[in-house]
Amino acid sequence: MAICILIPAYNAEKTILAVVRECLEHGLPVAVVDDGSTDETADLLAYLPVTLLRHRMNLGKGAALKTGFAWAIESGFDGVVTIDADGQHDVSAIPLLIDSAQSAKRGIQIASRNSQFEQMGGLRKFWNRIGVWCIWKRTGFEITDSQSGFRYYSSEVLKNSALKSNGYALEMEIMLKAWKKGFTVGSLPIAARVADGRATSHYRPINDTFNISMTFLRNM
Repeated sequence: MAICILIPAYNAEKTILAVVRECLEHGLPVAVVDDGSTDETADLLAYLPVTLLRHRMNLGKGAALKTGFAWAIESGFDGVVTIDADGQHDVSAIPLLIDSAQSAKRGIQIASRNSQFEQMGGLRKFWNRIGVWCIWKRTGFEITDSQSGFRYYSSEVLKNSALKSNGYALEMEIMLKAWKKGFTVGSLPIAARVADGRATSHYRPINDTFNISMTFLRNM
């Protein structure tokens, strides 16, 4: 099966080069979606063997993922692994995530930071726990991390999900739409290198938590 790695990036000049180089070590095609960065994010990738997709302005993580998903489908990939650009995820676990997803025939497999929840702060930790519980009650999926950006998506999920969200809520939206289409969603314990990425994340605790919550309710 043909699998690619997709990295949404916004003003990630301090971390993007190391993340991309480590991803390339797995021998999989890598695509980076530069979501309107105003720093050197795109320029740093000029001499690396990656596909660079660019937004003229910052549209949000969800919009970057949608651009990358569309490219992956058009390019004929069977699955997509998403990795955040800030270096918080353990890139060495990509083969494990892919193998577990395919063995269990998951539409979506999430790299779970459940063991590190106590290291997260404030609303991020609270909503993650609430999100896990809500998804379990509504869908029966026993996932343990609802917000991790380190995920595997099958191409069938991407082809059958009409996605609307442009922000962080897209990762909730796609889980619920996958469930409605009959796909399974699971999680695999994979500790992050940095459990709480507030120092490098563009996540807005109040606004984005509210948007994720509303996305959950709308899709119910």
